[in-house]
Amino acid sequence: MTMISIVDDDRFVSEAMGDLVQSLGYEAATFDSAEHFLQSGRLAETSCLITDLQMPGLSGLALQSHLLAEGHRTPVIFITAVPEEKFRSRAKDAGAVGFLGKPFDEESLINCLDTALHALATDGKLAH
Repeated sequence: MTMISIVDDDRFVSEAMGDLVQSLGYEAATFDSAEHFLQSGRLAETSCLITDLQMPGLSGLALQSHLLAEGHRTPVIFITAVPEEKFRSRAKDAGAVGFLGKPFDEESLINCLDTALHALATDGKLAH
């Protein structure tokens, strides 16, 4: 099953996104920090990462940088209450497939997930 990992320090946001992801037929794993995600051992099975931009500890952008530095090309979708262009540009320049300002509609997230998973399937990294 396709695993979508969700990292957000707001438990209500991560649970709601987890429910949405599961309703789409994917497996969802939620984490309250980037550090917990990295320590979980779930990175290798994660097909797409949805992460908050600003969190205590390691930020979403720092998590993305860490993954890239380690050679991971997991598609990343950012969600943020601070959708500033400087953050959007930095995330997109590093390969983010989505950058959504909170609150966002479900359809926007679904479109980003479709884009991310289609790119994986096209690259031959995701089995259908």
